Amino acid sequence: MRISSVLAHKGSAVATVRTDATVADAVGVLSRLDIGALVVSDDGRRIDGIVSERDVVRRLSAAASSPLHETVASIMSSDVHTCSPEDDTEQLMSTMTNRRIRHVPVVEAGELQGIVSIGDVVKAKIEELERHRKELEDYITAR
Repeated sequence: MRISSVLAHKGSAVATVRTDATVADAVGVLSRLDIGALVVSDDGRRIDGIVSERDVVRRLSAAASSPLHETVASIMSSDVHTCSPEDDTEQLMSTMTNRRIRHVPVVEAGELQGIVSIGDVVKAKIEELERHRKELEDYITAR
């Protein structure tokens, strides 16, 4: 299954935050939208970084003072692993597991097309397995 199928099912909306937003702003968006990561982008198309709940927690634990008034740029991960809509979900699942990342922006022709989480990929895999099981069951009972 391709990442484009996952995006077709879940949608291509991506929550973003600007590099100059405060960490408090980012935490507010994460909480309000009940999501685990935001793509950091000043123009909504190009990826400057990604900031996740994990980034916030790590910065909070390392800080002598509250980082909530610092900019998102100060805590974001700038080495962002991306995928394309044509990438295979199994390959991406393996990459996410090996790199210990839970959110991967989808990019095509240098522009942000969506984002997938490990939950999205696992859900798609379970649905695919269920379809195969049903097809096999139908094949067996049709005989």
